[in-house]
Amino acid sequence: MDNQVEGTVKWFNEEKGYGFIQQGEGKDVFVHYSAINGSGRKTLVEGQKVSMEVTQGEKGLQAANVTPL
Repeated sequence: MDNQVEGTVKWFNEEKGYGFIQQGEGKDVFVHYSAINGSGRKTLVEGQKVSMEVTQGEKGLQAANVTPL
């Protein structure tokens, strides 16, 4: 179930390094800082638009290859 979609960051905890992205009208997707593309401190901001691949993880939908727009 790999597909490139756009979403909006619902929330992201910088200290813990994870959060959730809402994909349009779809379900929320878990995001871990290791899935964010870029160098330096990898973080996201509430309301930020991103492009991502959605995969099925052990506990539900997970974001991969996350790129801030």
